[in-house]
Amino acid sequence: MRDAKPNKEESLGKAASGDRPGGVRRADAARIPGSSVHASLASEIGLRIVRGDYPPGTILPNEAKWSETFSVSRSAVREAIKMLMAKSLLASRPKIGSWVEPKERWNLLDRDVLAWYATSPDREVFLKTVQEFRHIIEPEATAFAAMRRTDERMAEISLACREMGAATSLQERTRADTRFHLAILRASGNDLLVPLGVLIESAFDHLFAYTTREIDDLNHAQRLHEAIEKNIRLQRPDAARNAVRKLLANTDGVIRAR
Repeated sequence: MRDAKPNKEESLGKAASGDRPGGVRRADAARIPGSSVHASLASEIGLRIVRGDYPPGTILPNEAKWSETFSVSRSAVREAIKMLMAKSLLASRPKIGSWVEPKERWNLLDRDVLAWYATSPDREVFLKTVQEFRHIIEPEATAFAAMRRTDERMAEISLACREMGAATSLQERTRADTRFHLAILRASGNDLLVPLGVLIESAFDHLFAYTTREIDDLNHAQRLHEAIEKNIRLQRPDAARNAVRKLLANTDGVIRAR
């Protein structure tokens, strides 16, 4: 299975630097299939900001310069800048222009920002941050899932767990792994965890792709997931919580061994 798995990072790299979206001439511009020109432009600028090409405090090129660089209209540039301001990456003021906001103001729960952050040079720092988040959220969410899960939610968790075990590629296993953990958040019965889980889905994808690639014993990892599934199914909150902590400790070891 490890020999047959596709390299998801390479696929992501191609998505960020391959085919040119309509109206954008640069070969390294990010491509968002089916997106508008201004969304593609926002993605390219946002990626450059998050990976450090434009550090916080940097005054960005003006509309005319962006328009010339990417062969797009000024209106497309304006819309792209508005999108990045909405994500708190940029601020703007008349006669000054747009500048990069401090990192602590960025909306890191935004899907796009998460995706850009996950492919930045600080990717390993990002993955450790995701892992810390999991330590804070998942043990208690899983205990709640064990107490509150419905038959329908349990079926989602069990199916994702089985699909992990049956996966024949890294991509299949990663997607099933993500579905497994998101299903647990839904089963917890806490309305705030559901949208939070959806927002961090991209972060989970990158973390699980990385750790799955590095794990030598996938069977052990699978058994850890199955223990979580079993204890939720049997409605044992304390055992479910401890099972998650064992899984997180195993993932911590993989990251440290990098």
